[in-house]
Amino acid sequence: MFQPFQTIAVLGAGVMGSQIAAHFANAGLTVHLLDLPGSEANKNDRVEALFKKALKLSPPIGFTEKTAQRIMLGNFEEHFHRLGEVDWVIEAVIEDLQIKQQLMKRLEEVIRPDAIVSTNTSGLRIGVIAQHCSLAFRKRFLGTHFFNPPRYLKLLELIPTADTDPAVIERVQWFAEMHLGKAIVHAKDTPNFIANRIGLYVTMLGLQAWLKQGYTIEEIDTLTGTLIGRPKSATFRTADLVGLDTLLAVLEHLYPAIPDDESREIFQVPDILRKLVATGTLGAKSGQGFYKKQQSQILCLNPVTLAYEPAKPLNLGNNLETIAKIPDLRDRLRALYDDSHSDSSRAGDFFRQTILSILAYSARRIPEIADSPLEIDRAMRWGFGWELGVFEIWDALGFQRVLIDLQAAEQPIPEWILQMSEAGCDRLARYASAAARCDRFYQLEKTPSVDIRVSPSQHRQVYQPGRQYVPVPAPADEINLSVLRSDPERVVWQNAEAGLIDLDDGVLLYEFRSKGNTLSFKVMEGLTETLRILETNENVKGVVIGNESEHFSGGANLAEIAILAQSNPAAIAPLIEQFQSTLQRLHYAPKPIVAAIQGRVLGGGCELVMACPQVVAAAETYIGLVELSVGLIPGAGGIMRMVARASERAATATPGHVQPFLRNAFETIATAKVSNSAEEAKELGFLSPTARIVMNGDRRLAVAKAEVQHLDRISYLPPPKQSAIFVLGRSGQAMLDHAAYVFEQAGYASEYDRYLAEKLAYVMTGGMLSAPTLVSEEYLLRLERETFLPLLAQPKTQERIAHILRTKKPLRN
Repeated sequence: MFQPFQTIAVLGAGVMGSQIAAHFANAGLTVHLLDLPGSEANKNDRVEALFKKALKLSPPIGFTEKTAQRIMLGNFEEHFHRLGEVDWVIEAVIEDLQIKQQLMKRLEEVIRPDAIVSTNTSGLRIGVIAQHCSLAFRKRFLGTHFFNPPRYLKLLELIPTADTDPAVIERVQWFAEMHLGKAIVHAKDTPNFIANRIGLYVTMLGLQAWLKQGYTIEEIDTLTGTLIGRPKSATFRTADLVGLDTLLAVLEHLYPAIPDDESREIFQVPDILRKLVATGTLGAKSGQGFYKKQQSQILCLNPVTLAYEPAKPLNLGNNLETIAKIPDLRDRLRALYDDSHSDSSRAGDFFRQTILSILAYSARRIPEIADSPLEIDRAMRWGFGWELGVFEIWDALGFQRVLIDLQAAEQPIPEWILQMSEAGCDRLARYASAAARCDRFYQLEKTPSVDIRVSPSQHRQVYQPGRQYVPVPAPADEINLSVLRSDPERVVWQNAEAGLIDLDDGVLLYEFRSKGNTLSFKVMEGLTETLRILETNENVKGVVIGNESEHFSGGANLAEIAILAQSNPAAIAPLIEQFQSTLQRLHYAPKPIVAAIQGRVLGGGCELVMACPQVVAAAETYIGLVELSVGLIPGAGGIMRMVARASERAATATPGHVQPFLRNAFETIATAKVSNSAEEAKELGFLSPTARIVMNGDRRLAVAKAEVQHLDRISYLPPPKQSAIFVLGRSGQAMLDHAAYVFEQAGYASEYDRYLAEKLAYVMTGGMLSAPTLVSEEYLLRLERETFLPLLAQPKTQERIAHILRTKKPLRN
């Protein structure tokens, strides 16, 4: 256990400095953000302008608008003394060695003797920045390389110097993982560290293919995006987001810093990049880079004329469409790798050529930038959003096959790869034919015990040069469901789209497995069975509802509802009533039920979470009642709970006190607003004030299990029945109807949006009640059903449902 940091300072309020400061404020710390002094009249005007600009970034840098209140702005002239109060100082000023060194000497005179100091530089050697400071200072100094944007990208590279105290590294790593939600890679003090060194090489391969091999921007981004398990921004769109001026500066620094890199020439700055930056073509920040948006059309840069032109048809061969439909990434990569050596295989040729170069280059960087394939793989997955790391891709393609192809392509191969191959062949020769795979970078232990406290990565081993296979370390407080599913004895119940798994200690976990984790008929069937087991099995202490997907739930299965509404409309009413009763049964269950949520939690998924007595939410949770976007209103208790929470927030159950909270709830639902974070979800009323928020979303299942155990230990009591919910009646309905009218007149809502909003207002204010009064939960649930069902028959609702099922985008008709 380490002492957590409570107060930090960030020096430099540029794009990175402001975002780093905001993320520490997201974590609840007090933050000082300092920059150079501005004008004599107001020496804070520079830092204020920079931070104001950062607050306008999209996606937002803070969890809520209140986040900024924890950040105290200042300047180096008037407020440097504040640094004597902080636990950790992060330097993020201009990439100038002399300026940074001078700043370190000044810091040493002010900070506490136990304060930690780090630099966020990505272009300078860490060790030389503090080389003129005392040894006591250097022991507390390290590199902490946050990735942009720091709120959303998990990777944090920690770079110790020869003098850094290991205990300092351990404390920073613990805090970053637990309280900042970061995934840590330990990097060596080499140019660009790990992720950017490999990532820049990958980018330059794409530029080379564009400039020298005849591939278009559109073709390269098609071949380097989601098709191969990378972000949809791929190569050129990512470069535009980063900034072409930033790309130029990094290349200009890197090339002279790596004289011994055998592939150094690829990092030479292309003339076209210099021309673009010189003319102010900087990417997204200037409105044009490799791409330019002109009205509704996306244009691409012509490398010869430097003019922007409409996208040309892809010329990537006949097999690409078929390959793209292969669901498993490893199978898809193998198919693409095989699609080579023919006139119609430009996609396969590109992939084969570039991936062989990337694999070989990454292997050659060991041990220069990292000691193990693991650090490089984690850096690329966590820093660049790759689904598989470099060496995981090599394993997927086949270790020996890739090695043979590298030799045929005359790619330089490091000695440790050859030694690994020889050792593997020697070891397996006794057991397999010559054609068998000789080795791989990752392997499972032969007899792993299935233990829920151990994730699959702890059963994995990674090849490390000089050490053979070593265990892959993983946190002990993460539950990995894929391990549990592999043990039949842990599966208590399952159907095709859901499963109930034993987490030990009397705690079960109910997992959605439907497409998009929608609340399909089978998922609801499983929830009913889970409640039966919870209520009747005395050995079960409680249930966690959660899954391992990127998103918790996309809501109700609209396709099933639409089909049923057409084929058997009479079945819809009992179905909605059953949905409501199931969630009510969940809410008042005699034993604790805890939802563990992450990512998008929409529509019916939001209603299910609101029904859970307790919630553990990843900080990056985006939750909302979005039914109006498909022509419906929430119909499974979401309206009832939002009205009840509005009443609870009010000082008294009087119209004047309740009305502002109810109007906020109405506008939130009517505009289908989705929270920007779990913290904002509390402000909007989707999560209760007691919901637990974890910065590291990978911990949510373990924390939820602990929450069930805690509630059981203190003799859990279900929530009291809400038999008196205050509603405003017809006067309140008129107020909300007027708000809907204003939205329509201002152009924020269509005529049908207003119609739906008025239906929503009708339910939220109690229907036909003439005056404010108290009503029961059952009364509001009945209003939800009675209003929801006729909307399904509305032509415009059916249009919205059909459109979103077809395009995945809402229709505003």
